[in-house]
Amino acid sequence: MVPASFAPPVSYALGESSAAPSWDRARSPYTGCTRAHWEAVADSLLAAVTPYATAGGALYDLPGRHTSASGRLSDGLEGYARTLLTAAFRRDENVLERYAEGLDAGTAGVWPRIEDRGQPLVEAASIALSLRLTRPLLWDRLDDGVRQRAAEWLGDALTAEPWPCNWELFPVTVGGFLQEIGHEPEASRAAIDRGLERIEQWYLGDGWYTDGHGRKFDHYNGWAMHLYPVLHAWLADDTRLLDLYAGRLESHLADYARLFGGDGAPMPQGRSLTYRFATTAPLWLGALTGRTPLSPGETRRLASGALRHFLDRGAVDENGLLTLGWHGPDETILQRYSGPASPYWAGKAFIGLLLPPDHEVWTATEQPGPAERADAVTPVGPPNWLLQSTRSDGVVRLHNHGSEDVRYDPYYTRLAYSTVTRPSPSYDNSVIVGGDASRSGIEPLGVGEGWAASRHTVSQGVSAVCLVVARGAAEVRAQLVSGAAPGTSVRVTGWAGRDGARSEVLPVYGLSGTDDGVTGVAGAAPTLFVALVRLTAEPEPRPLTELVSVRVTAGGDGEPGGYEMTVTWAQGGTESFRFGGATGAAGSVARVDAPSGP
Repeated sequence: MVPASFAPPVSYALGESSAAPSWDRARSPYTGCTRAHWEAVADSLLAAVTPYATAGGALYDLPGRHTSASGRLSDGLEGYARTLLTAAFRRDENVLERYAEGLDAGTAGVWPRIEDRGQPLVEAASIALSLRLTRPLLWDRLDDGVRQRAAEWLGDALTAEPWPCNWELFPVTVGGFLQEIGHEPEASRAAIDRGLERIEQWYLGDGWYTDGHGRKFDHYNGWAMHLYPVLHAWLADDTRLLDLYAGRLESHLADYARLFGGDGAPMPQGRSLTYRFATTAPLWLGALTGRTPLSPGETRRLASGALRHFLDRGAVDENGLLTLGWHGPDETILQRYSGPASPYWAGKAFIGLLLPPDHEVWTATEQPGPAERADAVTPVGPPNWLLQSTRSDGVVRLHNHGSEDVRYDPYYTRLAYSTVTRPSPSYDNSVIVGGDASRSGIEPLGVGEGWAASRHTVSQGVSAVCLVVARGAAEVRAQLVSGAAPGTSVRVTGWAGRDGARSEVLPVYGLSGTDDGVTGVAGAAPTLFVALVRLTAEPEPRPLTELVSVRVTAGGDGEPGGYEMTVTWAQGGTESFRFGGATGAAGSVARVDAPSGP
């Protein structure tokens, strides 16, 4: 969707001053953004934090009442490290000189030590990566004493035990820098090998990692699990490692690019959403390494679209500081580890500035992203997701049948997420049995062309098999509830519509009610409930009942609790599914035949 006009973003970073770069509508017909705009945003963000530097520049004590669980000292270190990362990608020698002074002060006793599973380990990785990226401009100009103290401070990261997740890559990142400068080379090599070996257990193929044990799929795939190994291999000029990790990144980007809406929004799913446009880092990384399925124009369109999406919606406050939230300030999306400077992990987005101005990613004409080219329903195997996008409104929907992390609900265990909605406290996209909307122990049951299914536990002895079948903006959602006492209420909810996006839920089988949730009652045997669901931003969409019809036959597998469901699309094509669920047993679902028709 090419915008009809370009109003300047309402943001500190790209205001209407005469110094702001001009929009380039010819080269960037979708966003108007050029490399100069990215430079201007980086410069503005770095300038805005300067007044908050304390302790000789070693800490950046940003304002705000939300202190992380690690405390103010750690938060101040986080402010230094994360803004340094932006400065490293920007490569402005005057700004880097300021951070050199902070490095001197910080390693002279201001910064807390790096210990097992402590937040300073995270920030050490940002500092080490920044020093490695800017070595001729910063590290090589330091006094010998400062270099020695800095290396010794970072050295504790080589043996510090990380949490078993993306944290395993922080010692890798520190080790890569220390090995390069010749500090404790054997320990550095051991830290690199240990971390890279540990993440192998979480690689599930097709470019997808889970962030630690279990099935934790989220944005950490892009801004951590891929970013650190690829950058390490690239900086080390290690052809073997780069082929391995950049090859995985390339596979990941084929799916990842589909998670951006036509309005530029990344998918608001998972934790640490306050990192915002850090979601663009893997896009740029693909261009940097030359391992990407995306054209240069598509890469920049997606990245600049995400940048503008947040800057145009209040991500930066009146003082030029990134706020804790998604658009504007919003503490509901934060975690215990979120502090005032946490949003500055968004600085990873500026990795694109490592590419020179004459690189084709900056010179090519913007091209539309996947959500803008055609309607699509795309299965993603490792996380067992179904991605559903519609060209007419640019909305992307993620049907979640395989990602789970109950610590950070509601951003992991809902049945679906979209680029234009946010999970609501009233349990959107849920199956609520007897007032219980819990969804734990998610077990993928398969994903394929136009469908995805899973089984989960609602409560002790109660489970639900959930299936979604999608085409265009229409969804058929079926839930087989097992183990509930006869007469237990079952409520099925749809999307929490907002900002011009409307939600519909229509009862089809075993349900009755209206759009805010349709209800039914569990029987003695496993009971099937079916609804038509839609989220759309189209002004005048066709009625759902004109797009799809559903026929359900009870006893589909020859016993109580068995059902067969056939979905017929108005544009042609049918597909059938069989549900099984003997009394006292967990339910199941399987496709009966391959879809027919177009």
